Amino acid sequence: MQTYRIKMLSVVIPVFNESANLPLLIQRCTKVIDQLTTAVEIILVDDGSSDDSADLIRHAAKQDGRFVGIILNRNYGQHAAIMAGFSRVRGDLIITLDADLQNPPEEIPNLMREAEKGYEVVGTVRQMRQDTYFRRTASRLINNVVRRATGVHMSDYGCMLRAYRRHIVDTMLRCNERSTFIPMLANSFARYTTEIPVKHEQRAAGGSKYSLLKLINLQFDLLTAMTTGPLRLLTFVGMLIAGGGTLFAFLLLILRLVKGAEWGVEGVFPLFALLFIFVGAQFMGVGLVGEYIGRIYYDVRARPRFIIEQVIGQDDESRAD
Repeated sequence: MQTYRIKMLSVVIPVFNESANLPLLIQRCTKVIDQLTTAVEIILVDDGSSDDSADLIRHAAKQDGRFVGIILNRNYGQHAAIMAGFSRVRGDLIITLDADLQNPPEEIPNLMREAEKGYEVVGTVRQMRQDTYFRRTASRLINNVVRRATGVHMSDYGCMLRAYRRHIVDTMLRCNERSTFIPMLANSFARYTTEIPVKHEQRAAGGSKYSLLKLINLQFDLLTAMTTGPLRLLTFVGMLIAGGGTLFAFLLLILRLVKGAEWGVEGVFPLFALLFIFVGAQFMGVGLVGEYIGRIYYDVRARPRFIIEQVIGQDDESRAD
């Protein structure tokens, strides 16, 4: 692993209804990059916000040439918005950052120093997390799934404050799947990875954009996008249920012969219970296979991940795709 010098830094920040946080975010980011000797661009991606976020992004990009505004035509989700930002980066090191200020922009120099050691991906571990018990539990579950899928041990895949070398970002952009979990996708291509501890703060304003339903959808995306393990598990479970059912059928037959027909009638309810178990297992299996087929369906259609409505900055003033 060889060290390298960062020629230009790109910071990609997805924004969705964060008008209450954006002025402070822009102020703190400006203070950080003023202290850097490296060339910097900060790309703010509006993910179809319904508040004044897009207007604030336009204003920031027009006031300071180091800020770039990307306006998507509607809401596509956090990871799609980040990929839209990746499609416009010019730096050889790219850092992603959330707009809610829970991950302080002041940590950016720490990630840069670690990346200069030669690491292709620099992850972060949130210290003294300021999230609810539900969010922490969901995060632990996601971390376990990602570690098993990639074989790369990182403690906190849910933290979006991360640094990527340019060739990793370019490789991700060449991937065509629509269900994308960026930290997991990046680690599947990186050889040298590491992680560092970072501070974690309370949200300055507003609430989390990840509802229970969105977290469940994210979990299904993780399960089906990067591994066929659930299908193998389903096969083994089916074999166990089939074997257990066969043994139980033999047991019922023997008891029927030994104890007579009267016992067989009284055994109707256990048979119904066993039938319900089999039916439930079949429905679970069909549902899981359906999830995979659904992902195949979306990928075969090959629709764009996002549509950029407007770009402000990068010498592309108000240019629409």
